[in-house]
Amino acid sequence: MKKQTKLFSAQRASLIFPLLVILSVNLNTFAQVKNVVIVHGAFADGSGWKNVFRILSKKGYNVTIVQNPLSSLESDVQATNRILDKQNGPVILVGHSWGGVVISQAGIHKNVVKLVYVAAYQPDKGENTLKWATSMPNLPEYGILPPDEKGFVYYDQSKFHVGFCADLPKEESDFMFAPQGPIYAESFTTPLKNAAWRDKPAYGIVATEDKSIRPEIQRNMYKRSNTKITEIKASHALFISQPEAVADVIIQAANDK
Repeated sequence: MKKQTKLFSAQRASLIFPLLVILSVNLNTFAQVKNVVIVHGAFADGSGWKNVFRILSKKGYNVTIVQNPLSSLESDVQATNRILDKQNGPVILVGHSWGGVVISQAGIHKNVVKLVYVAAYQPDKGENTLKWATSMPNLPEYGILPPDEKGFVYYDQSKFHVGFCADLPKEESDFMFAPQGPIYAESFTTPLKNAAWRDKPAYGIVATEDKSIRPEIQRNMYKRSNTKITEIKASHALFISQPEAVADVIIQAANDK
């Protein structure tokens, strides 16, 4: 009887152990999504993500912020891919504004498992940014200027506060304007070669007080792609004015199975 009991226990253990190993591997796979790569938009740089960086870092995430050259879609995708190549394990790829275009193309990278669009453009393969930017009339506060004589696009200083970051103090807005990153105009007319959101889970934040990309345009893009939508009452610079809320969506993307 004791021999039979021991035999049964051994057989049961031999069946249970592989299942535990498989379960452990699966859980570890989800737990390993601790890498976050952030792609900033036009008229800005990566430094605006300081508070989101701090929140995520304190929670154990490895956060890297791409500094886009903003000279073309291709150059920004290349800059993002260089960062993605350096990541050890799965990545949540985050894009703000123009950065949404970049992550849509760069997001096909093998390390990227999910995408987060923060008040961002989300074109499809073959589409360009201009299609969506002109899909509705601009609001009065909108301040993106026509290209200058060298082909670069800037944000109008007189409208930067009301159009880009109205929920921030004017003093902070003035500082943000000083190092703004102009973007080469042809970037907006370059069609996407890929749309990573067609194959990977996507999360989208609608900034309901956005005057640079109308909230309706954001919703239209996200609904088309079945992106999981979160709405935040904030300006286009919500990553600065609402860092906790933005970080929460990134964490949700990292934790969802």
